[in-house]
Amino acid sequence: MPKIKDITNLLERLAPLRYQESYDNAGLQTGDAQAEVTGVLLTLDCTEAVIDEALKKGCNLIVAHHPVIFKGLKQLTGRNYVERTIIKAIQHNIAIYASHTNLDNVLYGVNTKIADKLELQQQRILINKPQTLMQLVSFVPVENTDEVLQALHKAGAGNIGEYSNCSFQVTGTGSFLPSDKASPAIGQAGKAEEVQENRIEVLFPAYLQSTVMAALQKAHPYEEVAHYLYSLENQNQEVGIGMIGELAEEMTEEAFLAYLKQKMQLQGLRYTTIGDKKVKRVAVCGGAGSFLIKDAIRQGADAFVTGDVKYHEFFDAESQLMIADIGHYESEVFTKEIFYDTISKNFSNFAVLISEVNTNPVRYTF
Repeated sequence: MPKIKDITNLLERLAPLRYQESYDNAGLQTGDAQAEVTGVLLTLDCTEAVIDEALKKGCNLIVAHHPVIFKGLKQLTGRNYVERTIIKAIQHNIAIYASHTNLDNVLYGVNTKIADKLELQQQRILINKPQTLMQLVSFVPVENTDEVLQALHKAGAGNIGEYSNCSFQVTGTGSFLPSDKASPAIGQAGKAEEVQENRIEVLFPAYLQSTVMAALQKAHPYEEVAHYLYSLENQNQEVGIGMIGELAEEMTEEAFLAYLKQKMQLQGLRYTTIGDKKVKRVAVCGGAGSFLIKDAIRQGADAFVTGDVKYHEFFDAESQLMIADIGHYESEVFTKEIFYDTISKNFSNFAVLISEVNTNPVRYTF
């Protein structure tokens, strides 16, 4: 049977922990990573009721979007729901794993799910993250170039958007003088040598640095591998917050609100008016996304869909776009589908279940 670490490793390939925000606490929060999986329960929040459901359904791993341990815990006495949830999980050997802002910040994460629900076309990340890419330059004998590049690509280098195995190479002459103690792969110790080499260049996510460098060292024929590593300022088109795209057809304000309620299965929502302007380009951000209002305006959005917008933040619309606050829970509830699709497509020998517990602490009356 797969182990808990097999599931968490899979989820971290989708949403690497390195992409979580500094204030976050994603990852394995309770449980033994080496334990075999009996079943996985998927939820937005982990509460006592969700623990009870996991026990009833025979699941020893809960995958949640929101970390139940978010702030530091100084004791476990059961004085609040967080402590009671953790105590119950530990008592019953239930592992809890959270994929939070790291899942917000990847291309096929929370915000793409919202954009897909709204059937937005020409989707792209609203604000891309810089300083998450690196460039590797190395020098390889011509006859060994394909082998080294294949190893680098297998390690995760050379992916740019929808293109894989990307690299650049140019041929030149490399020269070196091995010392008497060297064991050169080409030439002889103590004798100057010139070799036809390819200068190869690949890009890769910075968090893969150790993996990529290990692949280079293993595949390269030289005893000493000449290379350069550069940290890039480039924006990463696959990492960032929010999404923006376009509706198939522009809509009136009233029609878009009705469409939004239907597609996101809403009981209600709060919004600003945009008057006679039609809605075509839509920006989205799951959870509390009001910090992106001005970015949505700058990118020409007609509407911005998010949650947790404060009273005074609605004024930031400046009549330039509609702000639609659909609620924090409502904007992220379909995150469970991301977990389900990812796990069920890769593992078929245990149950993967979506929680039936409504963990939304907010209730509405009309």
